[in-house]
Amino acid sequence: MSFTGKYELQSHENFEPFMKALGLPDEQIQKGKDIKSISEIVQNGNKFKITVTTGSKVMTNEFTIGEECEMELLTGEKAKCIVNMEGNNKLVANLKGLKSVTELNGDTITHTMTKGDLTYKRISKRI
Repeated sequence: MSFTGKYELQSHENFEPFMKALGLPDEQIQKGKDIKSISEIVQNGNKFKITVTTGSKVMTNEFTIGEECEMELLTGEKAKCIVNMEGNNKLVANLKGLKSVTELNGDTITHTMTKGDLTYKRISKRI
């Protein structure tokens, strides 16, 4: 199953408490909570390039399944991690105490991030 495509954020749960737990400033949280971000994923075999555009902020991460890479976090800091694939539709990464799971079902991507007992979930639809 190919992840390649553009996806628009449809809904998200627990945005504010999760971003506060990550240490984002309130001003940035308020600005970001109502913006419909666009995620563009390019998959070429085991290589991925994911670009997320939220308003004027653009964040791009590239990785190869099973190989160590450096990812930019929502806070802007960088962290090393390994992204693994479970089945043919789920990307899983652990970085800096954060577990990230991206699951593709048809034209819908569910991205769940967990830090401790706090979970942030975002649902995006292919456009």
